[in-house]
Amino acid sequence: MSMSTEIQEAKGPTLVILAAGIGSRYGGLKQLDAVGPNNETIIDYSVYDAINAGFNKAVFIIREDFKDQFEQKITNKYKDKIEVETVYQNLQDLPAGYNCPENRVKPWGTGHAILAARSAIADPFVAINGDDFYGKHSFEIMVDYYSNNKSGFTMSAFQLDKTLSEFGSVSRGLCEVEKDKLVTVTETHDLKKINNNISCDRDIILNGTEPVSMNMWGFTPELFDYLQSMFKDFLDENIMNLKSEFLIPTVVNSLIQKREEEVSVLRTNSKWFGVTYIEDKPLVKKQISKLIESGLYPDKLFS
Repeated sequence: MSMSTEIQEAKGPTLVILAAGIGSRYGGLKQLDAVGPNNETIIDYSVYDAINAGFNKAVFIIREDFKDQFEQKITNKYKDKIEVETVYQNLQDLPAGYNCPENRVKPWGTGHAILAARSAIADPFVAINGDDFYGKHSFEIMVDYYSNNKSGFTMSAFQLDKTLSEFGSVSRGLCEVEKDKLVTVTETHDLKKINNNISCDRDIILNGTEPVSMNMWGFTPELFDYLQSMFKDFLDENIMNLKSEFLIPTVVNSLIQKREEEVSVLRTNSKWFGVTYIEDKPLVKKQISKLIESGLYPDKLFS
């Protein structure tokens, strides 16, 4: 089920925004929280950067039960700026022969969310989290890549020290990269800066320049065939585990290990920030104010 806004077609990849998460740690629909001076959300900054970089369409993956609120606060702003389509992640959207356990509440994960958008995507696309700020350069390098390559999977790699929190330790996907190709992503916990080094829960020395994944992935529609097959395998093993999730990094790691796909690593110089906990919000507002003062963004994004 979807609703779309038709505008003149332009060239460029599609932006896919994952915004169906419940946000349990944060306590509310953080994708709708204002962080800019004119009630802009983090999503607004992502869409603004994507439009300026040359994306031609934005697909939002949300829960159907807050479509009216989402349309009113988010997508109505973009109607005449970029083609918009909204799709719904639904617990009951399972392959034939599978039934959702009655007491399942948690969405099936980011892999399932992207699968929900399969009918809305015909071009290369870039998937992002709705509550993360990725920065202008991250969108530009994706457009540059897909302007010159109509195939291939990609990942925007952030520098570790540009993703750390001032409020304590964080978890990040540390990347092993060889010749600009992704080898593996290892979820690493308890990352925090101590003097000039960064400590974590693994026996490794980190200096902050290491590449990390913040779940900004570039794909072509070939991904959907992989997702449909791998989601069935996931359900066969996990359908009765009510907390289990079918996640994109797991899918990507599997495709690399089986040598079915290569993933090109595109390095961004952007600083990442996001709202994991409600305490993060004042800092995000402050960082956005600085970016506005520096001239990177206008005071009002969409008029």
